[in-house]
Amino acid sequence: MQMSEIPFGTTDWSTVNATEHKGETGMATWRTRQFGQIRVRMVEYSPNYLADHWCEKGHILLVLDGRLETELADGRRVTLLPGQSYQVADGAEPHRSRTGADGARLFIVD
Repeated sequence: MQMSEIPFGTTDWSTVNATEHKGETGMATWRTRQFGQIRVRMVEYSPNYLADHWCEKGHILLVLDGRLETELADGRRVTLLPGQSYQVADGAEPHRSRTGADGARLFIVD
């Protein structure tokens, strides 16, 4: 990831327009900023969210609130709690997200 031509700035995420993305179950709400090729998002997954696809995009993801279960296409499952993160490269390992009864709030850079 090359980060260039991004002047210093701050983001008040509460002022960034939200977009909704339906999952197989539940809803993901994204607040997104784009800096050249770099997308930065604050994402909220509703309770009992399950992604409707296997993602092959690379991410660096940090759980802020809730509990996130990430399932990899090879059958592995990883559970992350607040303060925990994962990173994966583009095209490396297909994965999808799921939440339990409390949902989750994430900070993602990709």
